[in-house]
Amino acid sequence: MNGIEISRRYYLSSVAPGLAGVPHAAALLGPGSEVLGYDDEVSPDHDFGERVQIFYPGRETVGEFFTAWLGVDPLGGMTVADWLLTPTQILASLTRGAVFHDPDGELARRRAALAWYPDDVWRYALAAGWLKVRQEESFVARAGSTGDDLGSRVLAARLVRELMRLAFLAERRWAPYGKWLGKGFGELKLAARLNPPLAGALSAQTWREREAMIGTAGSLLAAATNELGLCPPLDPSPRRYYTRDSHVLFADRFTTALAAEIADPVLRGLLDRVGVHLPGTIDQAVDSTDILGDTARRRAAAPMLGL
Repeated sequence: MNGIEISRRYYLSSVAPGLAGVPHAAALLGPGSEVLGYDDEVSPDHDFGERVQIFYPGRETVGEFFTAWLGVDPLGGMTVADWLLTPTQILASLTRGAVFHDPDGELARRRAALAWYPDDVWRYALAAGWLKVRQEESFVARAGSTGDDLGSRVLAARLVRELMRLAFLAERRWAPYGKWLGKGFGELKLAARLNPPLAGALSAQTWREREAMIGTAGSLLAAATNELGLCPPLDPSPRRYYTRDSHVLFADRFTTALAAEIADPVLRGLLDRVGVHLPGTIDQAVDSTDILGDTARRRAAAPMLGL
């Protein structure tokens, strides 16, 4: 029995009877592999078992719970800053899980508000994701060609991760944190086509093979980006890197095209301030667990994101 079902039965058999006549909502949200549905026989060795969140006035309301995780109650609307300062792993933990009792729709409305980015925020996140690819896509070949095979492998792995995160963006799915990134990626429709070249990039024995696999995966994601209709379509094929014996996507072409379509005044002002150096969302700019998991520290990072 998975963790969500254990918690559902716990609520129905042990918690709900004691709350008869008390207006409340009940759910299993927030941290925990079981919230994502990824728990297995190993999970019960810590932080696992019968648990449920109960919300009612005088204890903790639904609004207070979401505010604790986001820094804002999404029922009042998410600003550009609210979206950019919230990691996808937090959004996944609030929109997945399970709701056991929600008679007034307090949980449902907030979860619906967090279903996905507004289009211009989506464009911005995609633009920043493609920029991260551009910043290192030529390094796999450069490091490898100098005999630094380990460095080339590390760079390929970094690019694989960024391409995986772009796949989540392309499919409007919140990416989970690192432990479950591959598990969640396997659930995407794009995974069937992307997994072979991404896995090939990680297992390749030469930098040329590595570069070719990264190029194949990048082209597939570039085509998927074109299909979103968020910017004019671009040629998804890799091309020669200046005069070198190397081929890359020049991924920042998508950054430029996506950014040009953004009309939101807050994001346009941000783009005017940062120019071509898009820091992106908080989890595109920061890779610290202690910051991404702390609402106050994330919110304090607004200036770093150009907000």
